[in-house]
Amino acid sequence: MTVTIIGLGLIGGSFALALKDRGLTDRVIGVDTDPAHAAKAVELGLVDEIRPMDEAVEQADLIALAIPVNAIPLLAVKILNRVDRQVVMDMGSTKEELCEVIAQHARRGRFVATHPMWGTEYSGPEAAVRGAFTGRSVVVCQRELSDPDAVELVEGLYERIGMPIIEMGAEEHDLHAAYVSHISQVTSYALALTVLEKEREESKIFALAGGGFESTVRLAKSSGEMWIPILLKNKYNVLDVLREHIHQLQIMRRMIERDDAEGLRAAIGKANSIRRIIH
Repeated sequence: MTVTIIGLGLIGGSFALALKDRGLTDRVIGVDTDPAHAAKAVELGLVDEIRPMDEAVEQADLIALAIPVNAIPLLAVKILNRVDRQVVMDMGSTKEELCEVIAQHARRGRFVATHPMWGTEYSGPEAAVRGAFTGRSVVVCQRELSDPDAVELVEGLYERIGMPIIEMGAEEHDLHAAYVSHISQVTSYALALTVLEKEREESKIFALAGGGFESTVRLAKSSGEMWIPILLKNKYNVLDVLREHIHQLQIMRRMIERDDAEGLRAAIGKANSIRRIIH
């Protein structure tokens, strides 16, 4: 099977490695608008060759879109215009707009909308990680609107690289993604900006930063090129969760102002129950 991966950064590169390492593809064709990324992807062995978009689509059995989410809907339509037997999938972290855009396309059935729930703060071909997806869940949206053979191919690949599959609607996916992924990103950026502002006055802050700070602010190193489109495309869900997050911060601030040890104890005890979800 020949796979074309469009977008050779963290997600696309890691997917290429997963397919190659498991022997799930005979040939991986890469497409990237950045010539330096394309060259590096070949050098690192992520892809076997680089081809122009039209050739890469024509020669593939499966086309995977691993580009920023603001560019996926239009490109999905353009590629669906060109395919016949091929299967097209995306790997983006927002789904509602994409699914709306392709809903009435004559070849909608050839498209499978997916979101592997994995990522790091790094970007580019050098950020690709072997075994990245193993044990992580992947969301498949609007499964019922994709052709059975297309679903079988895509889900079969994900299962063989070790990813449990979760089915969701596109709107449901974007809401849940805002709560479990996108809010963490915004919070990390905000914390980094807070500390950078304070560090102007207190130069010792970073000297004292420990593992807790590092793990909390780690996501702030993530590229804006990837995250700005995600936050704006999922704007209303992100704003909803931000309102609740700010509300919870205000509650804790009032407890601290009032020396409310019992209130803090109750709030922290409730927060500790997250252990049931995240082990």
